[in-house]
Amino acid sequence: MTDLPSVTELLDAAVTALSGRRRDGQLRMANAVDHAIDVGEHLAVQAGTGTGKSLAYLVPAIRHAVASGDTVVVSTATIALQRQLVERDLPRLADALAGPLGRKPTFAILKGRSNYLCLHKIHAGAVEEPDTELFDAFELSRTGREVTRLREWTSDTETGDRDDLSPGVADRSWRQVSVSARECLGATNCSYSEDCFAERARRASAQVDVVVTNHAMLAIDALSPANVLPDHDVVIIDEAHELVDRITSVSTAEVSAAAVANLSKRVGKLVDEETVDALIGAGEHLGELLEECPPGEWTAMPPAAGATLTVLRDRLWATRGAIGPVRGLGASGDEGAAAARSAALTGLEDLHDTIVRLLGAFSEPEVAKRRDVVWVGHERVGRGPSASTRPVLHIAPLSVGGLLRSTLFSTSTVILTSATLTIGGSFDALAATWGLPASGRGADTPAADEVDDPGPDGSSRDGSGRDRSGRSAVAARTATATGKAAPSDEGTVRWTGLDAGSPFDYPRSAILYVARHLPRPGRDGLAPATLDEIESLIGAANGRTLGLFSSMRAARAAADALADRVSVPILCQGDDTTSTLVKQFAEDPETCLFGTLSLWQGVDVPGPSLSLVLIDRIPFPRPDDPLLTARQRAVDARGGNGFLSVAANHAALLLAQGAGRLLRSVDDRGVVAVLDSRLATAGYGGYLAASLPPFWRTTDPTVVRSALSRLTGVPVR
Repeated sequence: MTDLPSVTELLDAAVTALSGRRRDGQLRMANAVDHAIDVGEHLAVQAGTGTGKSLAYLVPAIRHAVASGDTVVVSTATIALQRQLVERDLPRLADALAGPLGRKPTFAILKGRSNYLCLHKIHAGAVEEPDTELFDAFELSRTGREVTRLREWTSDTETGDRDDLSPGVADRSWRQVSVSARECLGATNCSYSEDCFAERARRASAQVDVVVTNHAMLAIDALSPANVLPDHDVVIIDEAHELVDRITSVSTAEVSAAAVANLSKRVGKLVDEETVDALIGAGEHLGELLEECPPGEWTAMPPAAGATLTVLRDRLWATRGAIGPVRGLGASGDEGAAAARSAALTGLEDLHDTIVRLLGAFSEPEVAKRRDVVWVGHERVGRGPSASTRPVLHIAPLSVGGLLRSTLFSTSTVILTSATLTIGGSFDALAATWGLPASGRGADTPAADEVDDPGPDGSSRDGSGRDRSGRSAVAARTATATGKAAPSDEGTVRWTGLDAGSPFDYPRSAILYVARHLPRPGRDGLAPATLDEIESLIGAANGRTLGLFSSMRAARAAADALADRVSVPILCQGDDTTSTLVKQFAEDPETCLFGTLSLWQGVDVPGPSLSLVLIDRIPFPRPDDPLLTARQRAVDARGGNGFLSVAANHAALLLAQGAGRLLRSVDDRGVVAVLDSRLATAGYGGYLAASLPPFWRTTDPTVVRSALSRLTGVPVR
């Protein structure tokens, strides 16, 4: 169809129908998205809070889908945004555009198979046995009650979608009634395939204009030989700042003695006792090996690890061979037995493939050129005083840029958007991690010799990284996270960046206060001077404070230390569910809420309840984070500036996300207070600050307290 209204006309119709108002940034973004789809050029769009970015990409996406007959995929990082799109934005937009388009646009949500009830698992009785060593009698009883409720829910639900279940259930209960994609028998082998909730969702997604999914499904689609998502030619990635982390998470695997033990139980009824005992023994040897290994990265295979992993690999494969394949069942086949075999084979193959990947991870002698990072970590087992930890061996990709470049960007036109995509004033840092070539140095990107690299103790050392031409490493680098130049395909892959702006008048609406006079953060917790500063700021704001801390320990310590020093309540993450705490915080202006990572990105509290955002320190990654440390080392080895490319960019992105909690409507006013003096004194401070909105800035505490006092009507003490 070529006679459809223009994107501008459709956006006007949508805004009018939804009782909104035209926003210049929204219109610029909508037209840019339309142009990118039209010419097949990838687009990165930074759209600040209040721009209305959902409408700005949905309107051109729907127009394209209706005109071409092709499906558009919209991917998000969070369940909250998925729900907003499917339950609010798309239904209202479909009604608004039905007239201008000549028909009502259609949409559906598609999630991973494990998010849906499995009718076969429920009715065939293929339920896993809980690990009785990990759960006490109360927990087992609770699991039983929840599974019973889930079985009853099967006859009431239309979707079988876990997110539609209220109240929810624990993960271990849900696992009793769901399967992963690899555990599924497949439509041809399952007598419930016609009624299968996951299959119904997939069939529905193939018939609609817009499919809403998540970044994990994008990764699965990229990694799987089969098509998980319906055929599409356009992908819109909202919350694109989280894309790399979500893709990395899906591409990360782990192995532990507990995993081998649980798998041994699963195959126990399918193979002879000798085969099971051999597998159990290999798992026990792995456990002994990992117990002796200190936590941290493996830059070389430990002497005993190669032999232990090789034996485990061979015994996993031998067990797989002893089970044999899952054959077609026919009309009278034993589906329960087939399901047990399928689940066991899936577990064996997945663990075997992880071991093979681990054994091959060290074949490249140069550490910086390896494709994967291997490390030992510890997972928590149990709760309360009796909780313990056990070692787990992890393997993750050093970079996912190559995967994204060869799959996502080579097959579809991709629109990437978020409120925070520019780092240091440029899109290039995130584009590099996506596997896209750099577009050039942003105006505010510092030269590498202007940047200090903080050591593990917070001290600084020079981070000069200029190449022979004298350009900074930032300007010269077209690196992925590994430091390796992204393939150019002779210039055939093109992308552009657009900052759509924001409706907020940042300099008039907010102050960025950097407490230059405070001591640099150390390892011993919050300094007394920092606690005094927090107390005075909360007093001037009369509550109304969101405290964003670098760790849960710091948040709890601050909440406990200030409880008797301020006259307003302090809520702390962990006291209740996060959603409940945010609701309490929003409803009572004279309240503070302290917390860590999820609050940096997940709080939307417009109005007088939030006038002050406190950030205790620059959120650099932990110096013992094996993956980020390896990525930083790889960039350094290739002549780049690893600190700038990895640690500083990580911190800049989180700082921008945290500062973004303050202004959520055009009428909001307030202060973002960074209590880390390095933002004002260190060489990299200007680079980090360039990633923040253009707030009015000061380092004078008196000015800030006076401003908060005027805003809240509380006299300065």
